[in-house]
Amino acid sequence: MHFKLHDVHIRRGISCLADSYTSPTSVSSGIRALIQKGEYLKALHLYTKHDGSSPLCTSAFTFPSLLKACSYLTNLCYGKTIHASVIVLGRQYDPFITTSLVNMYVKCGSLDEAVQVFDGWSQSGVPARDVTVWNSLIDGYFKFRKFKEGIDRFRRMLVLGVRPDAFSLSIVVSVLCKEGKLRREEGRQIHGYMLRNSLGGDSFLRTALIDMYFKFGLATDAWRVFVEIEDKSNVVLWNVMIIGFVDSGISESSLELYMLAKNYSVKLVSTSFTGTLGACGRSENFGFGRQIHCDVVKMGLDSDPYVCTSLLSMYSKCGMVGEAETVFSCVIDKRLEIWNAMVAAYADNGYGHYALDLFSLMRENCVLSDSFTLSNVIACCSMLGLYDYGKSVHAELFKRPIQSTSAIESALLTLYSKFGCDTDAYLVFKSMEQKDMIAWGSLISGLCKNGKFKEALKVFESMKNDDDSLKPDSDIMTSVINACAGLEALDFGLQVHGGMTKTGLVLNVFVGSSLIDLYSKCGLPEMALKVFTSMRPDNIVAWNSMISCYSRNNLPEQSMELFDLMLNHGVFPDSVSITSVLVAISSTASLLKGKSVHGYTLRLNIPSDTHLKNALIDMYVKCGFSKYAENIFRKMEHKSLITWNLMIYGYGSHGDCLRALSLFDEMKKAGESPDDVTFLSLISACNHSGFVQEGRNIFEIMKQEYGIEPKMEHYANMVDLLGRAGHLEEAYSFVKAMPIEPDCSIWLCLLSASRTYYNVELGILSAENLLRMEPERGSNYVQLINLYMEAGLKNEAAKLLSEMKERGLQKKPGWSRIEISSMTHVFFSGGSSSLMAAEIFNVLNSLKSNMIDQVKSN
Repeated sequence: MHFKLHDVHIRRGISCLADSYTSPTSVSSGIRALIQKGEYLKALHLYTKHDGSSPLCTSAFTFPSLLKACSYLTNLCYGKTIHASVIVLGRQYDPFITTSLVNMYVKCGSLDEAVQVFDGWSQSGVPARDVTVWNSLIDGYFKFRKFKEGIDRFRRMLVLGVRPDAFSLSIVVSVLCKEGKLRREEGRQIHGYMLRNSLGGDSFLRTALIDMYFKFGLATDAWRVFVEIEDKSNVVLWNVMIIGFVDSGISESSLELYMLAKNYSVKLVSTSFTGTLGACGRSENFGFGRQIHCDVVKMGLDSDPYVCTSLLSMYSKCGMVGEAETVFSCVIDKRLEIWNAMVAAYADNGYGHYALDLFSLMRENCVLSDSFTLSNVIACCSMLGLYDYGKSVHAELFKRPIQSTSAIESALLTLYSKFGCDTDAYLVFKSMEQKDMIAWGSLISGLCKNGKFKEALKVFESMKNDDDSLKPDSDIMTSVINACAGLEALDFGLQVHGGMTKTGLVLNVFVGSSLIDLYSKCGLPEMALKVFTSMRPDNIVAWNSMISCYSRNNLPEQSMELFDLMLNHGVFPDSVSITSVLVAISSTASLLKGKSVHGYTLRLNIPSDTHLKNALIDMYVKCGFSKYAENIFRKMEHKSLITWNLMIYGYGSHGDCLRALSLFDEMKKAGESPDDVTFLSLISACNHSGFVQEGRNIFEIMKQEYGIEPKMEHYANMVDLLGRAGHLEEAYSFVKAMPIEPDCSIWLCLLSASRTYYNVELGILSAENLLRMEPERGSNYVQLINLYMEAGLKNEAAKLLSEMKERGLQKKPGWSRIEISSMTHVFFSGGSSSLMAAEIFNVLNSLKSNMIDQVKSN
């Protein structure tokens, strides 16, 4: 009985042990099932529970699944535990497990241990010909951006006779795309190897090849690979083609491919739409973009955050901010990307205030901004002149762990440079780890905008010395040429021009226009014309620069001819074109030409900004039609200080001093502060009308009430005002009391007044000062000769005339011009170049005879 009882206990113990025992097969199946469901942590816990004490219970086929779980969780500790179990089982040389170990260590951030696993496998004596193990290590090198080491392993693999598969070639091709470590020719060699070894059927490899050719700028080769693919059902293939054409600047081909994919009934995904919308944005094809928008709605992707962001950006690049706002408002779950896209849309289209308001709304909604947000916000601060706000945003970078990007740093450089904060700009610049082209360009551009041209050129020289690999782009060279123009540094400008001729940058429209401006300011319109003729004939910027160049260099006729030539070439003028040609017309007082240009502007609805309207006022004033100028002036909603000054000058130059003074009072009531030009126009107006006391008052107001220091032009006008009125002693006392040395214009005014009022003593004094300052100017001798003759001092006049002849000096004759029936007639003192001169003088003689007869009869 006792024996039987003991036997029962044994059987019960065995039964309990059997209940607690789990077979290796069931454990392995359970682990794999959990991993297939994505429950990686549970799978690892199951392994630990059953096999923590003895790894012998785990099937060798389960280890790759466990290592996959460790890779997904990036749990290096678990991975090393499983690696130890593999070693205990002696499975470390199994190619399948070795591949999984290498992948696990790479994904867990331990490349060195991945290399140790691989080296242990390859040196174990086992034939190391399994390509998957090689692929895992080579891919690991590339993921850690150790491209040279990865390529070396790939070459070693070939030397050992391990035949690469499609994945091997794909990852090597991807490196060619990213880093360009190999030349194009070697990329073609890989393509050839693929064809020779019948690997062309792999769609992943084909797609990688297409991407490689696009990255190399070989769009035609990419297209050939695409055409050769028979099965084009893979949407990834189409997406790579669409995006490749966009990045290559062939947006129209991207749109055609999109339509072709629809015809092939390819099941398009969100990436297909984002790529095509990018093409619409680049080509500003909002019509096609709207069509894609409809397709997006039909596909039910209108709530996809990436598609919505692309839609918003497309409308923004097409200048359709309203449509972008509609897309933004329809997104219910607004991620940071959609907020950023809307901020950028406002910033890129000049709606800086709206961008800042949206940024404030982001903060209210507790949406944390990133570097992209802040770079756009800082750019808007620069645009709107909000220096303090921009500085507060900069402070936010220190309060929060936001990674400083080149975009942020460049935006800060622009902000500080624009407001003349050179110290802050240099601090930002020096703190940058990598100074890219954008950073250098921002600093140089900022210095130029503040007129610090010498500093800008020094920075440019530093850039060339700092990094030889940096090749200045068109933006930087435009700023450099502008600096040369500001300094009128012709020699340096010629060197820069020569360098750009070699690189081809001279063909860029903005660079070319800057060169035209440089030669224009240096008085070389011929050089400017050479640059202009080498540029594309359909660009309005180039035409505008050349028209302005001729005006600036006293060649108004050429400026007007060029404007007509531009119209004949079918180039549609803008407000800058009209403004530039009006400057030329003003200098020639060609009223009919001016009126025709004005009419042309109205007929074609060319937008009239303040500059254009100011040019029209100036033109009508100088053509003697102040009434027309006044009409334009009164209709202007926004009048700049230049506008007021032009109108005051217009009234004064036509002898209407009272209206000029009245307009000055009106200007002050409008809240506009006068400048030195305003007072010069007012004093000149008083001078033309003989309002001596009013002129004195204006001169005193300028200094006492507005703190504006008079310039030589103000003093000359005051001397002329007093001299014309006969106050010669006061005029001379005024000259002696001047805080600056009088120039020729002052003494010429005194000499003219002395001649008028026969003050020989003061006239001789003035003439002597003139001759001392400009001994080679013939007109000064003539003035004194006339004074001697008028005072009866013929001997003195004869001596001076003889001296003048000995020196070979002549007085350039004065001239005037008049426009009749669109023809301009020029008259010189003592003669005329007009073909009608004889007829004109006959009429004048006839009128003179009639006047004499009339006087006699009275």
